[in-house]
Order: sequence, then C-alpha cells, then structure tokens
Amino acid sequence: MNPAVKPGRDRDRVSRYYTPMTWSFRLARILGTDVKVHFTFVLLLGFLFLSWQQAGGVDAALQLTGLFLALFFCIVLHEFGHILMARHFGIRTPDVVILPIGGVARLERVPEVPRQELLIALAGPLVTAAIAAGLAAWLAGRGELITLTNADELQGSLALDLLQANVVLLFFNLIPAFPLDGGRVFRALLAMRMPHLKATRLAAKTGQALAIGGGLYGLATGQTWLMVVALFVFLAAGQELASTTTRVAGAGILVDQMMITRFRTLPVYATLREAVDLLLEGEQGEFPVVDNLGSVEGLLTRDHLIRGLTARGPDSPVAEAMARPVARLPLGLPFEAALTQLRESGLPALPVVDAAGQLTGLLTMNNITDLILVRQAVAPR
Repeated sequence: MNPAVKPGRDRDRVSRYYTPMTWSFRLARILGTDVKVHFTFVLLLGFLFLSWQQAGGVDAALQLTGLFLALFFCIVLHEFGHILMARHFGIRTPDVVILPIGGVARLERVPEVPRQELLIALAGPLVTAAIAAGLAAWLAGRGELITLTNADELQGSLALDLLQANVVLLFFNLIPAFPLDGGRVFRALLAMRMPHLKATRLAAKTGQALAIGGGLYGLATGQTWLMVVALFVFLAAGQELASTTTRVAGAGILVDQMMITRFRTLPVYATLREAVDLLLEGEQGEFPVVDNLGSVEGLLTRDHLIRGLTARGPDSPVAEAMARPVARLPLGLPFEAALTQLRESGLPALPVVDAAGQLTGLLTMNNITDLILVRQAVAPR
C-alpha cells in the first residue's frame, strides 16, 4: 500500500473537498456568476459596527462600515478579474462567495495549462492595482494625495483610506503563500518545470510554512487578525492539495466506474413505513423513487425520511418527503463533471440513467471516496 495514503484522514479530506459552500445566500447574479455572501461576513460586519460605535460613536461607525463595504466591493471586482480571465480560457465560474477574509471564486475546473493558471492568478491583482491607480489619479487631481505637510488633515478621507487598503490588499495577495494569488503564481511557475501534482504539493507546503510563520508572529505581537488569516491560509492550502490529489486520482474515470449497481428502489406510491424497513435492512441510505415504468421521480435520502416521519407520520407516501426534481447523470459522464453535478445538487447521491432514461446506477459520495482512496493506494509512489 502507498504509505502516503491514510484512509481515515484522506476519506475526510476527499469528502470535505466535495462539500458545497453552505450558509451563504445569493446577493446578485453578474455575468452568469452568482455573487454570494456567507453569513459569517454579516456577523463580522455587525460585530465591527457595534465595536466602532462604542469606540467613536454612530458617525464613526457608519464611516468605517462604509469603508469596509467599499473595500469588499473592490474585492468582488478583484475576483471578477479572475473570473473574466478564466472565462477567456473557457472555464466557467458558478459563484463567488464573500467571506470575512475576502472573496473566493469557485472555478468549474482548475486550468491544467500552467500559462493559463498564471494569467488567471495575475488577473485579480491587476484589477486591484488598477483600482489603486485610479484612486491615486483621482486624489492627485484634487490635490489630496498624502504628503508630509497634509497627512493630518487628510486622515478620514474615504477615498484615501480605500486607496491605502487596496495597496495593502495588493501586496498581501502577492505573498507566495498558496492558495493566495501569489501562491497560485508560484504553483503555475513550478508546474512549467514539473508535474502539476508535485508543483501543488510544493506550493501548498510552502504556503503552510509561511502561514505558520505568520501565525507565530501574530501570536508574539498580539495581532489576532494575523493569526486568523494564517489559520485560513494553512487550512486552505491543505484543502487545495487534497482537491488536486483527488482530481489526479480521478483522471480518466467515468461515472460508469463510480456508480453503485446493486441498490434498492422505492415505488412512488410506497409509504415512509416501507422506506424505514428498507433503511434498516442494510447500509443503503439513499433510495431512488421510481414510477411504474421505472423512470426516476425523485430521491429519498435518510434526512428526507426522518423529516417526513416527523412532519407527516409513517403512513404518508414517500412522494411527499422525497427530493424533487433530481438531476440524472448520463452514462459516460467524466469524473469531474459528475462530481460537479453531485456537489451542486446538495444531495449525497444522484441517479445514473442510460440513453433511454432508465435507471442503471446510483452515484454516491461514499462510493466515490472509496474508489479514489483505492486508486491512490495502488498508484506508483
């Protein structure tokens, strides 16, 4: 067995990689990409407003909140720099999520050509640099750029504060700590000289080493925010490494090789009591619900079953508790496309159908994880 494969820990890492970003809500849809806000961002904004209000009053809190929101608008523009460059190379971006530590644009796939990743990684910082340059030009035209003689009178200028924040953001993003933009540039440069997985591993370990150093510095100087950012970078680097390892292990696999072919189904007229009997008979936790012709009508998961029992009772039909409509995966679908659909569905399983639309298999996250771990275990070191 490959000693680099640790089944328990790797199973968690593979599952985590394919878990969708939860606790976020859509704010807008721009150029085909959903702009979402994570609830922790709202909590942070509320906490900061109350803190600023206690320290300097309502007017100061409103001014700082305005600066905070303006900066995050700049961060959204930064992310759209990545998004538009990725689209230039035919890579779709389903959504971008605003978090307390910045924005995260989720690419449909990671570019395999190092030059493409290099340009996508640089596009965001270029947008930030353009914003900073535009603000600097506007302030210079008004005679409001900071000098030694006017530094005190210009303190509190929103445009100037925003310029300074964007300059800090630019240099922070260029730190070669994967998965920051600078780390992605570093990975792309490495990938020009070595296999993509090896480049990712080296970039991730470098990013984690820098994160540890930054975290220790933050601990020594009492800078809590630096410790939080360092923790995020450390965890994100590990997740990026796990996702790349999974993609490499899944290369060339079709949904036909990942799906379960021995499973039970439920007729659409079955009751939840019958579903409970099937659940307790074996290890299957997701049941395709089919009509009299065998066509898939929906999917009854363990969670749907429990909620249905609580809300409607055991004698209610499964049709009232199942998830519907449910995406159907066609035979021959490649690994990444199948995983993307499964992840976006928010369900633990999806039905696989043939060309005639008949149910032939069931794709579950657990089975995918087992297959990936087996491939990793038997892969050459």
